[in-house]
Amino acid sequence: MTAPLGSKANPSKFDPYPKLGENEPYFVIRAHDPLSSALVELHAYIGAGQSGPAHNKLAEIMALTTPKPPRPSDSPKYRETFAISDAMEKWRDAQ
Repeated sequence: MTAPLGSKANPSKFDPYPKLGENEPYFVIRAHDPLSSALVELHAYIGAGQSGPAHNKLAEIMALTTPKPPRPSDSPKYRETFAISDAMEKWRDAQ
C-alpha cells in the first residue's frame, strides 16, 4: 500500500520542508484538523486565482466553524498562531 500523497512517507514534489531556510517560519496543517482539507483547498483556489470557488470554500469553512465557540483570545495556541503569521510576514519583508 502506497502512503498518501503529501505524507511523511510520500511527500509531494512541491514539499517545502527541504527548501525551508534555517530561520524561515512555517505552519503545518495536519489531516487531523477538521478544517485541514477545506483550508488547503481554499489556498489552492486563491493561488489559482479562482475567486468564485475560493469565496464558496471560505463560506463553507465559516459554516463549519460557526457552531463552535470562539477560542479565547488568551489561548496559547491562538496567540502562537498569530505570532507565526507575524514572523512569516517579517521574514518575507527581510528577504
